[in-house]
Amino acid sequence: MASVGMLGTGTWGMALSRLLSLSGHDVICWSAIPSELMELSETRRQKNLPDMEIPAEITFTPNIQSACAGRDLIVFAVPSPYVRSTAKAAAPYIAPGTVITDVAKGLEAGTLLTLSEVISSEIPGIPVVALSGPTHAEEVARDLPSTIVAACADERAAAFVQSVFMTPAFRVYTNTDIKGVELCGALKNIIALAAGISDGLGFGDNTRAALITRGLAEMERLGACLGCRQETFAGLAGMGDLIVTATSRHSRNHTFGFLIGQGVAPADAMTRVGMVVEGVNALPGALALSNKYGVEMPIARAVEEVLHHGQSPADAVTALMTRDRRGE
Repeated sequence: MASVGMLGTGTWGMALSRLLSLSGHDVICWSAIPSELMELSETRRQKNLPDMEIPAEITFTPNIQSACAGRDLIVFAVPSPYVRSTAKAAAPYIAPGTVITDVAKGLEAGTLLTLSEVISSEIPGIPVVALSGPTHAEEVARDLPSTIVAACADERAAAFVQSVFMTPAFRVYTNTDIKGVELCGALKNIIALAAGISDGLGFGDNTRAALITRGLAEMERLGACLGCRQETFAGLAGMGDLIVTATSRHSRNHTFGFLIGQGVAPADAMTRVGMVVEGVNALPGALALSNKYGVEMPIARAVEEVLHHGQSPADAVTALMTRDRRGE
């Protein structure tokens, strides 16, 4: 059994903490928000997963040293904008021989680094495994059959993470294309925003299918320029995660987009979702990479126009549908 430090106590962090604890692993959870830790410890419930009971064996700490020192595995489950600051705070307490897993999805604006690269820049010499796939916390918390990918160039580190997280209801595959897996995790959230906007406008299955399919093409084009493997985008981290995020009622990105499509202002939509919408965070980095490599990403740019430049969702759809003719 492994000793695990969980950094972050949101829905995904707590769903995974429960999974690991019930498998017999020793789990301690850290958050930068003391009131959140107190509530979790006292109620044994995560407010956005009210039907999930937190095992009594899971402990909580406001001290990041206590969560990291001497642990076999450190899991980064904080929102993408806080990955670097969390890595910087944890770095002094993570010893050689530890493995790090990142379960957040996104790109760092400015540096354009993936989140594993952000962690490695603050904690060099420690293998970082990206854990990504079509896995909503709401369903993992109920032990519904789910599959995910543990990605790392270091195959032994990926296999270790696979062995720790694998359960009869949570099947873990390994992949050495960590860049591709992380790029999929960031970009699919942007396409899910577009699918939500489409649904909010009242469009149907045809439109959603078009956005998913052409969105995947945008993801693949950018991935090819970054040296990623095409099959990664056809797998769980790519097509699988894109489908579930662009269609599920559990998806924050889809919900946010749906509200935008119904005419809700972005700031109000964010408040109504009440949780981090990673597609919004990933958008600047994705478009910067698109510009850097000269990759056409019309759906991502349409989302940008709607969210940040005042274009109406209906006009954005018209602009996409009337682009110049081309072959598939």
